[in-house]
Amino acid sequence: MIFAIVAILAFAAPARAQHSLKMRNNPQVLAGTILSSDGKVVQFQTTAGTIAYPLTGVESVTMPAPAELGLAQQAFQAKDYEKALQVAKAVSDKYKGLPTDWARLAASMVASIYGTLGQTDKAEAAWNDFERAYPGAGGLQARVGRAQIAAAKKDFLSAKDALAPIVEEALKQKNVPRENAFAYSQAFYVMGLVNENEGKLSDALENYLRTVTIFFHDPSARAAAQDRADALRAKNKDKKTSEQLTVP
Repeated sequence: MIFAIVAILAFAAPARAQHSLKMRNNPQVLAGTILSSDGKVVQFQTTAGTIAYPLTGVESVTMPAPAELGLAQQAFQAKDYEKALQVAKAVSDKYKGLPTDWARLAASMVASIYGTLGQTDKAEAAWNDFERAYPGAGGLQARVGRAQIAAAKKDFLSAKDALAPIVEEALKQKNVPRENAFAYSQAFYVMGLVNENEGKLSDALENYLRTVTIFFHDPSARAAAQDRADALRAKNKDKKTSEQLTVP
């Protein structure tokens, strides 16, 4: 099973790009270069030297995604999962716990690729690390990740039980919260896989198309869902059930 992974468009940043760091309860925005983060402190270089700031005190960070993350995505799409894992893990390890969308996505990408490779123990450990690094909304994404693991183990009942309240809540949202957007994209894709296993092809197609048209924030989940939707339609185009696979 190919897991829907978190994806991001990454552009190469200038060699001496200036980043910014804002600490909690401090209106001043610090300018410099983020060197690394180990999950506890972020190493920040300024004209005065390198300073280690505790991540718990960091409110926000401005830094472009490393180009390597785009390379990891390309490798995954080419089904070179070992290379994708190697590159994504290098990014995630270097910027562990950094409060940016792309650092969070790199960490979830590592966990998802472990699942894709069938290394479910490592996937579970990676999701646990992810949840510790990104409490709050990160817990939702970890729950979806664990549902992915259950589906990979053919435990579709557990996957469905985990996903049902998530997709139900997502459908109530008029505006998808940014912090939940990627988790929702993945959740509907995996729910589609569960539906396929149940033989509920119409429900599967509907959930795939929800990822494609409504919860489209994760490009890789969207692409995987579109592939599954196309495959369902192609497989059933000459069957009477094809009428059941048409979703407005």
